[in-house]
Amino acid sequence: MDFQLTDDQRALRAGMRELLERRFPRTRLRAVVDGDAERGAELDRALWRELGAAGLFALRVPESAGGVGLGLPEAVLAFEEAGRALLPGPLVATELAAGLSGLWAAGGAVPGSLEARLSGLAAGAVQGETVVTALDEEGSRTPVEHLASADAVLVLGPSAVELIPAAEVARAAEPIRSVDPATPLHRTEPNRTRQDQAGPDRSGIAARLRREAALLTAAQQLGSASRTVELAVDHAKRRTQFGRPIGAFQAVQHLCAQMLVRAESSRSVVYAAAVTEDPGDIAAAKLLADEAAVHNARDCLQVHGGMGFTWEADVHLHLKRAWVRAGQWQCAAAAEEELAAGLVSTVERCL
Repeated sequence: MDFQLTDDQRALRAGMRELLERRFPRTRLRAVVDGDAERGAELDRALWRELGAAGLFALRVPESAGGVGLGLPEAVLAFEEAGRALLPGPLVATELAAGLSGLWAAGGAVPGSLEARLSGLAAGAVQGETVVTALDEEGSRTPVEHLASADAVLVLGPSAVELIPAAEVARAAEPIRSVDPATPLHRTEPNRTRQDQAGPDRSGIAARLRREAALLTAAQQLGSASRTVELAVDHAKRRTQFGRPIGAFQAVQHLCAQMLVRAESSRSVVYAAAVTEDPGDIAAAKLLADEAAVHNARDCLQVHGGMGFTWEADVHLHLKRAWVRAGQWQCAAAAEEELAAGLVSTVERCL
């Protein structure tokens, strides 16, 4: 069995990287994080439309519904590049909403109460005209990202899936301070009064969306982990001490090697989960990718020394974004519970 990327997948990844290097270079990232809080929280709508035109949100939408007609592995490759560039915005939620739109347009089993809203959202989400954020109501008080810039909120309850105007959520939302300057957060109480009007299929859709969101978030973490390896190695080559590049010292070499092992280990699991779509594989992917993103950013700070902690360096931005993503969708405790349940089930079948 061949697990190498196809030529088309490599072209997709290269095209996404080229687009982001052109439209969201380091200068644009710094403009977002260095601006005042109000401007920094606003999404670049022109960039969002260009991402939609490039097909980022329509990768898994059927061609019959105006999408690209690819699968989850291709979406993972694209989101890996988004994570590498620290692209801000509710990318995962918008991609999920566009996928639901495509499922409905293709005649899939989308809950009835979603149908009317999706009919108006489909073209907008696919083309990048619509920004959708997400509220996961499985938690008691779940932070919502980029609520002020969103047009709609995809609400995932224990057995309910809804798409509602962002203004309805914003009325009961409270802004909270985010560790990541490019990811504004709001906190809102879950609405326990929502009724499931679409039958048992709805809980299955909610569970599937959570798994896909966890995997796409893991892909972004993988991209960040890989990028911090590059930053650390590049700095180790250029920075000199005692007349030698610091990369010549064994302690620095060990740090960089450990970073590479984390990134490549998580890459294998993330790519595999995109193919199998197994809940246990996705939990493992999120767990390893979160660890790789956070620990690689910390080790990258160590390689950079004192300058790595300064605002002017970009390393701390990777660490802060990794912290935020690690708490989104499937946190470490939830991923560990999923893996433990899978192990228990396997043992019980063997007995």
